[in-house]
Amino acid sequence: MPPHATILLSRSDVRSLLSMDAAIAAVEAAFAAHGEGRALMPPKVYLELDAYHGDLRAMPAYVDGAAGVKWVNSHPENPARFDLPAVMGMYILTDPATALPLAVMDATLLTAVRTGAAAAIASKHLAPRPPKTVGFVGCGVQARTLLEAHRAVYGDTFEVLCADVSEHAARAFAEEARGRVVSIEEASGADVVNASTPARAPVVKRAWVKDGAHVNAIGADAHGKQELDPAILVEGRVVIDDWEQATHSGEVNVPLETGLLRREQIHATLGEVLAGKRPGREGARITVFDSTGLAVQDVALARVVHAAARERGVGTGFDFFR
Repeated sequence: MPPHATILLSRSDVRSLLSMDAAIAAVEAAFAAHGEGRALMPPKVYLELDAYHGDLRAMPAYVDGAAGVKWVNSHPENPARFDLPAVMGMYILTDPATALPLAVMDATLLTAVRTGAAAAIASKHLAPRPPKTVGFVGCGVQARTLLEAHRAVYGDTFEVLCADVSEHAARAFAEEARGRVVSIEEASGADVVNASTPARAPVVKRAWVKDGAHVNAIGADAHGKQELDPAILVEGRVVIDDWEQATHSGEVNVPLETGLLRREQIHATLGEVLAGKRPGREGARITVFDSTGLAVQDVALARVVHAAARERGVGTGFDFFR
């Protein structure tokens, strides 16, 4: 491959190069760097496209010698109208010393994997003990990597509880996961609860979540979206991924705007917990991780994928500047 070639990597390439164990290690290190102030991550930029019922987002970051940007969308109507995924992304990994694009790769799988990894890392540090049950409220694409990541952390020792407004989706996921189809109420009562829905009104009620449980709130990634009864946040210990993103578009955004939750009630960022600046779990309170998805997670995984591609000779070389 020419020395200045950019490696082009498809989704199947990324899938072959990125293991969940490697993803968890990279994302955990990226969170720690973020918590220690060693990362550069400007706020996520939203390009709202109301006429097309979607949006585009630009997510640049630099951490530990790697720089890059993700260009990703959210178009919920894509599957039904165009037979396209609701979320698609491309990642450009750049050499920070020269600005040479080292790789251009699919970021759709990258996004799903790093999101699953982040949730499992939060469970590892915030849940009181290895779970006997893990509930999934929402059984779409994201549920697959959430499950894979939790099995990477805990092994295959917990029961998988699968709930979705679509019975077909719940049954398909349960079959893949060797789990059980249950009501949203039962899934919300698990030791660890993963909520990954596009909801704009709470679907997980406080009465269903048991004291001492850990909840990963994954679905809220835009202003006005929420999945959890605000009482869960008010009564629990809330850990966010980033102050700017979470308060604008995370699970906490609506309760903060309505005054049901105050900023000082938010305990810490996950990076601060991993960096040892703030404690993780204490006592029997519910813990909540509000995940909006950070650009430092993406660049960390893109570097892992690029290094593996170089080592194994995977991908297509292309010289953009010839």
